[in-house]
Amino acid sequence: MNTRLHSTKTTVKQICGNFIFVTDSSSINRMDAKNAANDEESVSHKQTSKQSNILPLWGNERSMNLNPLILTNIQSSHYFKVNLYELKTYHEVVDEIYYKVTHMEPWEKGSRRTSGQTGMCGGVRGVGAGGIVSTAYCLLYKLFTLKLTRKQLNGLINHTDSPYIRALGFMYIRYTFPPPQLLDWYEDYLEDEEVRTGNR
Repeated sequence: MNTRLHSTKTTVKQICGNFIFVTDSSSINRMDAKNAANDEESVSHKQTSKQSNILPLWGNERSMNLNPLILTNIQSSHYFKVNLYELKTYHEVVDEIYYKVTHMEPWEKGSRRTSGQTGMCGGVRGVGAGGIVSTAYCLLYKLFTLKLTRKQLNGLINHTDSPYIRALGFMYIRYTFPPPQLLDWYEDYLEDEEVRTGNR
């Protein structure tokens, strides 16, 4: 009896558990091509992931798109020029945020005279009369000078120790990212009570 298999007939038997799957040669060729395509896609994804760790930067590369009055006060403040100058790493800055930030306004409370000012010149918008720039905004700009990576930024907005660390991460996004990308970063956190209320 001729036991030789015809080239178009079954050539491979694959055993999986209690089931036996029979595959013909044409199916094997299709599977090989699909696997090769998946391998290429996997390599491409890894390369893209490495590239995407570099965050986009929208707007002014020097000012971080901060209000000029706020930026001037940050750059001239003793805290930024002396204290924060000593901090060289991402983790050191995160620790500083944890210990020093108590609110997210641009000016220290009571340091500005806003009586008689209305609209854009009043409140906390940072326009009009100056004051003592807040610790939070000094640290925000310090983060900008470090050129955060995507991994580091995700570390900020998902931090478990302080809502102020998370808030500064979201502010970093707000000031430096292209507007069309903002919702992509914010949408998963819109119902996050800690971020919305700022409570410890």
